[in-house]
Amino acid sequence: MQTRVIAAALAAIAIAAGGWWFLRPDPQPDVSALPAPGAANAETVAAADLPEVPEINLGNSDAPVTVIEYASFTCPHCANFHLGPFQDIKANFIETGQIQYIIREVYFDPYGLWAAMVARCGGIERYHGVSELLYQTQRQWTAGDNPAAVAENLRRIGRQAGMSGDEVNACLEDREMALALTAAYQRNAEADNIRATPTFMINGRQYSNMPYSEFESVLNDLLDN
Repeated sequence: MQTRVIAAALAAIAIAAGGWWFLRPDPQPDVSALPAPGAANAETVAAADLPEVPEINLGNSDAPVTVIEYASFTCPHCANFHLGPFQDIKANFIETGQIQYIIREVYFDPYGLWAAMVARCGGIERYHGVSELLYQTQRQWTAGDNPAAVAENLRRIGRQAGMSGDEVNACLEDREMALALTAAYQRNAEADNIRATPTFMINGRQYSNMPYSEFESVLNDLLDN
């Protein structure tokens, strides 16, 4: 996992470095000079003046049940969950105030990190609308092996969500936020032993992906006790 985290961070930070160096065959700068959050330099990252990474909270913060979802915008299973079971969970448990639901992004690849930066670009009030667009069009914006094309697809989604091109560019080029997001992800994922997506922590217990009927049963059992 640590290798994946560092690779994602380096790719995102490369945008912020202003060069799109990974799109150019020659020359490439010395990437070892770029900060890479990980166990080897966790102290440096912790000491850096990084922006706060707000939690994505839904529902009732005082509810007796808290669900933490770990998901990646590039994960097909996560897209299926968000377009299916999550909609029922939202209607029946989140919007009724019975649970608190926290969404934490997982960055197994650079594209997932870029997508999260775009989703957060318009603030928390726009996050859920952008994330739905990302999941609905996941196959389209992740298609191909061209990072420039993927980045342009993400810009297009940001503009579709009502952001200006300059706003989206500023978010994608925010080096400090890329580091902050990656550091927060690694800290949370290690604490909860996250190895796959989607994964759920429900009142401190880990669950793998499951259909709505199983999710409903788990939540009802906890709410009844």
